[in-house]
Amino acid sequence: MTILITAPYNEAGRRELEARFGKVIYKVWKENGRAFNAAELDQLLNETQADALITEHDEVTETVIRNHPGLRFIGVCRGTPSNVAVKTAAELGIEVLHTPARNAQAVAELFVANVITFLRKTFPATDWLKQRNWQKGAHASYLQFKGNELAGKTIGMVGFGAVGQRIATLTRAFPCTIQFYDPYQESPDPAYSSTSLETVFETSDIVSIHLPVNPSTIGMIDKKLIGKMKPEAIFVNTARASVVNRNDLLDAVEGHRIRGAILDVFDHEPPDDTDYRLIDHPNVLATPHTAGATDEVEDHHVSILNEKLLNWAEKQPANSLHLSNQ
Repeated sequence: MTILITAPYNEAGRRELEARFGKVIYKVWKENGRAFNAAELDQLLNETQADALITEHDEVTETVIRNHPGLRFIGVCRGTPSNVAVKTAAELGIEVLHTPARNAQAVAELFVANVITFLRKTFPATDWLKQRNWQKGAHASYLQFKGNELAGKTIGMVGFGAVGQRIATLTRAFPCTIQFYDPYQESPDPAYSSTSLETVFETSDIVSIHLPVNPSTIGMIDKKLIGKMKPEAIFVNTARASVVNRNDLLDAVEGHRIRGAILDVFDHEPPDDTDYRLIDHPNVLATPHTAGATDEVEDHHVSILNEKLLNWAEKQPANSLHLSNQ
């Protein structure tokens, strides 16, 4: 079997795949400066005569998959295989495996860092200091930038998968009260309270969104729910922008009906003018979709996907993998 890998994949992970499957061709998208588009990926698959593909952000479209119906599997180094025409792959009997939870620690750590930064007014205080506003004998900074502790806050999560649960693990020690809404998850710990969607918004000091994108979640977080938040509550979204009605959130922020928002995702990336109204607002802490951007995430996705692939291979008939080294 020949595997084309375009995702960042460490050497140890590549060697493990070579030992089990055969030939590995490594053409990481980073060397291209961007993800491979459909035409480029199609050409790569033709040139390498690959039997399988491991991708991250490339355009694995219906056309690409139909042009290569003999692919044994498509590995996707992402939390969801959103760049892959999954239905087409299933129709052709091509296994699709992805790496949920690869960035759970990274996103959870940025959540904690940014919430504390917001609560402690770190950025405005730093700007004030750099602007030489500290006068002799004054206590303006102590009064102006007195913030709040994370300890004692109630964190309510909408969606309680790997990221939400990792945030819960990190923040319960502050301590924080953890509650969540997720009709598909039971509480993994009696300390975490499963409750209604409305209760999350009505009673949480921090509302954090952890929803996947599907027809039922697009625009799910709207004016009706945001309007239930406490005036001092903070809205956090490190998941996907499309699950939130942007105009309703903007209205709440600009109308000072909530304390503010911490955002890592936007309706348009790069942002449009309306996105920038949120980004530029003094009560918004915004980052450019970097919650999952750590070097360690790449090692995590290798470990997760290799384990899945080795388990998958064990279930295949002995002569079906066509290994070049056996």
